[in-house]
Amino acid sequence: FHLAGIRLAPKEKLEIPVLFMPAEMKVYKAVVVINVMRENGENWPYVVTAKSNTDLTRNVTVAENGKTQGILWIYPINGTSEAPQQKSVVISCQARQRLEQRVELLLIGVLPVATALPAARNAAVVDVDELSNTPEVTDGSPATLEFLYELQYQSDEIRSQLESLVGIHLVEKEWDTESRIVTLIFNVVFAPNKPMRNEATVTIQCTTGGLWKFPLVFIATEPEVDDVINIEAVGLNKESIVGFKLTSQTR
Repeated sequence: FHLAGIRLAPKEKLEIPVLFMPAEMKVYKAVVVINVMRENGENWPYVVTAKSNTDLTRNVTVAENGKTQGILWIYPINGTSEAPQQKSVVISCQARQRLEQRVELLLIGVLPVATALPAARNAAVVDVDELSNTPEVTDGSPATLEFLYELQYQSDEIRSQLESLVGIHLVEKEWDTESRIVTLIFNVVFAPNKPMRNEATVTIQCTTGGLWKFPLVFIATEPEVDDVINIEAVGLNKESIVGFKLTSQTR
């Protein structure tokens, strides 16, 4: 949309609505440009010279007489397409046991590199600073794809409970060019030390664009009984004592 002639009082705020409706699983880029001019039509008292700050000169509009007519504010907007959240995958085992489970996650709507590059006005750079894992997946297909993945937790408390008990590693990728579905196969390791039920989310981002989230539910059931202690009575109203040792698994 294009709006003009909006009058603002000193220190007044202007809200600009931005609507994002991605049609493809790729990244988009737009720029919101705000041009402010004086209501009385006079120029700003700033003269652009050869020694002027280049960053400032880029953000001004110049009148025919060479004087500063308006000031520009430029706000880049990067849009990342996110798929609907999928059903939860349950990882369950007994406490004090170790489970390795292969988990297949389907990424729908992946674009090949050749078709995922947007036009110059829609070109974008994916911000993947929060995705800590190194790109894992490449192959010899016509569109070589790379993915970043991370296991995210709902809170720091859940992170402290699960982080040392859970491991996830990408072992295989299957690429279907016709359906544009990529299947990522992960090896998930769960080694709980006590009964619990916690949730985490596998966040996957493709370098050509697109974000997928898959909830994981980790359930640790009651452990097996360690041993049975038999106490034999020595008589009525008399105490019987049995001693046994307990070994801590941590410090």
